[in-house]
Amino acid sequence: MTVGALGLLAAAVSTAVFPAVAGATPSGSVSLVAYSTPKPAYAALIKAFNATSAGKNVTFSQSFGASGSQATAVANGLPADVVNFSLAPDMNKLVKAGIVSAKWSATPTKGMVTNSIVSFVVRPGNPKHITNWASLVKSGVSVITPNPFSSGSAKWNLMAAYGAQLALGKTRAQATAYLTQLLKHTAAQPSSASNALQTFLSGEGDVLLDYEDDALYAKSKGQAVSIVTPPQTILIQNPVAVPTKASNPAAARAFVAYLLSPAGQRVWGKQGYRPVLPKVASQFKFPTPKKLFTIDSLGGWTKVNTIFFTPSTGVVAKIEQGLGVSTSSS
Repeated sequence: MTVGALGLLAAAVSTAVFPAVAGATPSGSVSLVAYSTPKPAYAALIKAFNATSAGKNVTFSQSFGASGSQATAVANGLPADVVNFSLAPDMNKLVKAGIVSAKWSATPTKGMVTNSIVSFVVRPGNPKHITNWASLVKSGVSVITPNPFSSGSAKWNLMAAYGAQLALGKTRAQATAYLTQLLKHTAAQPSSASNALQTFLSGEGDVLLDYEDDALYAKSKGQAVSIVTPPQTILIQNPVAVPTKASNPAAARAFVAYLLSPAGQRVWGKQGYRPVLPKVASQFKFPTPKKLFTIDSLGGWTKVNTIFFTPSTGVVAKIEQGLGVSTSSS
């Protein structure tokens, strides 16, 4: 899907995709399993959902962690009524396990609940003058990004870096060489985006590669950071689904319908996420990168995962192994 095609995703009637049981008000508990970053956003979303007629009798149990690790946990038996991951391959892991329908993406928003971009988080005043991707591999610059073999965020970060090189007219070989340079400049690779943010806030590194929404949240809480939007970056698309054997499907579907409704999307937007409904997205003033590309423009996640992130033979795996970094798949 091209970025332009996103504008054709009309303000979808999500209740048609995730209908509640007719004549019944949803109630009981919903088990939410998600990647680490949206934990603060869900506090606001659940509060707003509970204020609606559909959500007034619904309670939640919540689990947050690295996206790949969360998907593996659900595949291994962690109960889940709603799953929200960083990227599509983690959802497809549950399709293979028979937990999520193969048609999870057959919705007006292609199964996605939020958008974002990869941003640079720097120290106040940007003392290392980080302005573009070339800045990250200058002498003396130290980078923080999560480990791509546990974190969905890390995969987005590295494909943003790779795709940016192609957008600058570099060859695929040159783009791969850039990934090697970037990872050599990486001082730490925590397990998740949230852990990477905490590592950066503790004082390690000069620049953090992160979801824009995570950076905006840190800044909104008074953390001493500045945000740089790289001239070339990737559109992040985060999937959501209700597992086929959810223990409380009526309440789970009602909650997901709310997440995808204009009201829910406005809450997401206020939390720093780019809404997937164009009419709602137009109400927010997010930065516009010079070049915004998608994972589809790089071949799609199936191809990208095989080429770059196969733990034993992938391009990134080989780079990481050469640097002594674990490529154990979660």
